[in-house]
Amino acid sequence: MNSQAATFKESTTINYKETGVVWRLSNHFLESIPFDHPNLVFCCIGTDRSTGDALGPMTGSFLTQLSSFPFQIVGTLDNPLHALNIEEITQELINSPSKPYIIAIDACLGNSGNIGQIIVHQGPLYPGKAVKKELPPIGEVSIKAVVNIGGFMEYNVLQSTRLNITFEMGKVISRSLLLAWHRYNLKVINNSDTDRNHN
Repeated sequence: MNSQAATFKESTTINYKETGVVWRLSNHFLESIPFDHPNLVFCCIGTDRSTGDALGPMTGSFLTQLSSFPFQIVGTLDNPLHALNIEEITQELINSPSKPYIIAIDACLGNSGNIGQIIVHQGPLYPGKAVKKELPPIGEVSIKAVVNIGGFMEYNVLQSTRLNITFEMGKVISRSLLLAWHRYNLKVINNSDTDRNHN
């Protein structure tokens, strides 16, 4: 385990409407994501054909538009990472010369009190679980966004989810990731300045 992630709690939950959510979420990302990994990949899972399931590709599109976010993004509104291609693409990533460290991002369903929560946890997520699909787990770290209520007619629930919630949650996640990356860089610069001063 990367030393940066060693102090990370097993799971963290925060609502996207909370005050200071971007700063607070960036704290969790700094603790959990090894930004110094040589092959850090963000896999944004979902499809643009469903408003609820568009959270992943929408976040991926937001991230690709951020010129100062230098990491590989797999899954956008233009090229979604979904049930039909996820196994093949995941295998390609795993077989690449430099073993990837994957951050998996996906929408999920929960109870009514959990809608709007962003959950960050160590370990993989299981794409397609909300609609009873059996797909391989993906990710060393998972970022899940609760977009609607689960437990009944999940496919229809995802289809009828308000686009506004996926849009706003995707925006919060992407902005928080960018802020975490900038804060990580500042920390590296400050540490190197401190080392030079000591020497």
